[in-house]
Amino acid sequence: MSDLSNISRERRVSGTGAVLLTLGGLTAAFGVAACCALPLLLTAMGVGAAWLGGIALLAAPHRLFLLAAASLCFAGAAVLLWRQHRALACTPGVVCARPAMRGITVIGLVAGLALLCLGLAYA
Repeated sequence: MSDLSNISRERRVSGTGAVLLTLGGLTAAFGVAACCALPLLLTAMGVGAAWLGGIALLAAPHRLFLLAAASLCFAGAAVLLWRQHRALACTPGVVCARPAMRGITVIGLVAGLALLCLGLAYA
């Protein structure tokens, strides 16, 4: 019985782990892109970008750390999603069992990678 609870716990951690790593990567990538890429893109679309000034001032000194953190978070989330897909080991009621949550996680990964690439390109 103990083995079953450990397996269930591992599945639950890997299911929510991909979501949490994606959110962490999105946050770090947003910080990287806040100084240069996002203000340019938002201004080009006609949206005000003055609110990004405070975020950019806070994130600029930690840019290299944010780049590394975002890259590691996205890589970890991609590996966890791939392992879930290959194993098909999700149980009902766990985050990874919902196809919508998996799709949202993949969309978050793609959006975060786009922010990360924009942050690198405009730096």
